[in-house]
Amino acid sequence: MEFIKSIILGVVEGITEWLPISSTGHMILVNELMRNTDGFTHSDLFLYVIQLGAILAVVTLYFHKLNPFSPKKTHAEKIGTWKMWSKVIVACIPAAVIGLALDRFMESWENWEVVSAMLIVYGIAFIIVERLNKKATINSIEDMSYKTALIIGMFQVLSIVPGTSRSGSTILGGIIAGCSRGVAAEFSFFLAIPVMFGVSLLKIVTMEEAMTGTEVAVLLTGMAVAYVVSLASIKFLISYVRKHNFTSFGWYRIAVGIAVIAYFMTVGA
Repeated sequence: MEFIKSIILGVVEGITEWLPISSTGHMILVNELMRNTDGFTHSDLFLYVIQLGAILAVVTLYFHKLNPFSPKKTHAEKIGTWKMWSKVIVACIPAAVIGLALDRFMESWENWEVVSAMLIVYGIAFIIVERLNKKATINSIEDMSYKTALIIGMFQVLSIVPGTSRSGSTILGGIIAGCSRGVAAEFSFFLAIPVMFGVSLLKIVTMEEAMTGTEVAVLLTGMAVAYVVSLASIKFLISYVRKHNFTSFGWYRIAVGIAVIAYFMTVGA
């Protein structure tokens, strides 16, 4: 059963990590529906480290663009890649300082009430921002200033609140800062690499007991599934934003938030 749960959660992680719909909210709901209230697949270690599979999908799809040592790049292109990474690092500073300081405190907020509220609040935010959205002034990461990168990084800090969505907050911040939807989504992907690698590594280093052989196999299964599904999810989002805005994701978040409230109120009753 742990392997089956790992596969299901890997699918959920691969889809919801990149779409601005909150992976935490979906994980909580799916775990409830599966009655997965204990065991290794319910542990924070599994739920955080499985994200490495999703991150590897970004590295695979954007390897050439992310690689400053590529022999296929000109000297100017290599310098441009280093500048892009420096913007990513600048954007990660708020999460490294504020996010780490509040990480333990925010764990106590990981409940269905907070998650459902954030799903709805940010769903409404997406709808409002898209209606007020003017023509983008930043149409590539090269055009992005360090100030804009820092602003997006500040929005990323909001994702420490369960149910917010890391991709959702950074994409929203990017659009508000003047980025095109494609640039906001792509920069969100790149921001995830150091942040999620760091969080996953922290969970591994601080784990109290060593994983058993079976637990390692369960984790690797979930990571593999998350990797494959993430490849499709990322390609879908990039293709989608070329022709559509994020309003539909806003309505979806509101619907899921209401579904979470309805489910837990029914169970509680």
